[in-house]
Amino acid sequence: MPTRNFRQLIEGMPPARRQSIEKRFQESLASMPLDEVRKAREMTQLQLGKLLGVHQSEVSRIEHRGDICVSTLVEYIEALGGHLEIRAVFPDRQIRISQFEDVKR
Repeated sequence: MPTRNFRQLIEGMPPARRQSIEKRFQESLASMPLDEVRKAREMTQLQLGKLLGVHQSEVSRIEHRGDICVSTLVEYIEALGGHLEIRAVFPDRQIRISQFEDVKR
């Protein structure tokens, strides 16, 4: 049986199925745990630790904590090349919380 690449498989699917797959893919990109964000940025824990000035084991602890200081999260995200925004999400709108934008590290 000949093999087909992924693009060929997707193109052979009905449009509704392709839309469903694309929607799930986009949702997975919109929500990730910290370790997946780091991996998506193509960085190892060791590399990130060097940027943060901590050991690799501390990066692992940060990634697996359920409760983290905002300043630590700001440093982590900035070391990956991003910036942190905190939003409150309500049924009718989202509000960016600005008091954390000048968190000192």
